[in-house]
Amino acid sequence: MEAIYWVLTWACHRKCIHCYDDRFRPYVRDNLKRVVAEGQSAYEAILDNLPDDFTYADPKDPSRRRQGLLVLAGGELLIDGVREELFYPVLEAIQRRWGAKAPHISIQTTGDILKPEHIEAMLARGVGTIAIASIDDYHVGLEGNKKFKLMDKIRAMMGQFGVQEVGLGGQRDPKLKTPAPTRSERGKGPYFLFFGAQPDLWIGELWPRGRAWANGLSDATYETNFCARWSGGKNFLNHGQTGSEVAIEPDGSIYPCCLKTKAPLGNLTEEKLVDILDSLKGHPAFEAINAGDPEAMGLTLGWSREDYRAASVQIDGKGREVANVCLGCDAFFATKLNQAIVDIRAARLAQVLASKPT
Repeated sequence: MEAIYWVLTWACHRKCIHCYDDRFRPYVRDNLKRVVAEGQSAYEAILDNLPDDFTYADPKDPSRRRQGLLVLAGGELLIDGVREELFYPVLEAIQRRWGAKAPHISIQTTGDILKPEHIEAMLARGVGTIAIASIDDYHVGLEGNKKFKLMDKIRAMMGQFGVQEVGLGGQRDPKLKTPAPTRSERGKGPYFLFFGAQPDLWIGELWPRGRAWANGLSDATYETNFCARWSGGKNFLNHGQTGSEVAIEPDGSIYPCCLKTKAPLGNLTEEKLVDILDSLKGHPAFEAINAGDPEAMGLTLGWSREDYRAASVQIDGKGREVANVCLGCDAFFATKLNQAIVDIRAARLAQVLASKPT
């Protein structure tokens, strides 16, 4: 795969109004242990069922292979109760799983609780990129110029360990621009970067999901095709090729995009990722997602493009009428695909059972 986005836990120290999933929130005492245990019980099986070869074809030279990317996120991975109990053990298990052939590991954190000892511990366990994902006005305490103070603090900490800053590009505010060398000038890492929910650092419209949807914060229109964007479903079936990416939840459920479809495609605690993806190839709805054209999901299954557009209109938490292709995808899954996924999974498992020696 080129990239896998793996949410290790729902536990977070924040309950942001723009979050794409309302399960990300503070948990305490037994509830925290319960939420963390979900990831603890699943991660070894998940790792076993990820590809042995975590590389993908170089788009400029298909005969060459590039190192894939494994993004670990929460929630917040550095809070007490998650860091030592789940996050660090997963990092160590990744090194045991792939050794020198491990994917490039990127982790996401809000950065406001980051300490030098956390940076040291992550680098020692193979982390190659530390992404600070809170540089926007939705994170309480980081509004306006407050975010720049956090950035300066983090830059000073990273400097202690020789971690180089890189940028996603597109920053309009000079305070957000990275002072780091260009890609051709920088070395092999480790790196850190800043991003957040704003147009010049990642996403301005917000996904029509979770608390962002409930609070009426998404400004995405029907023309905003998240499926064909970074973290969308485009190319998810093309494992081993450029653009191949899937998302994993703490229990091992997998999705073709980080926004997440109405139902998971399978579960990595029971089946291999490649087997699940290969079983979906050729199905017109999943091929439409793979093409970044979700409107085409139902063309051979009884839904015209006009039907899809009509199903893409819903009322958000502010009572506004909103249209977006992701909402149409949700409706199509609920109407047509949920049962199809169950049937395809049953066929996969039956084939596995039939292939076992008696």
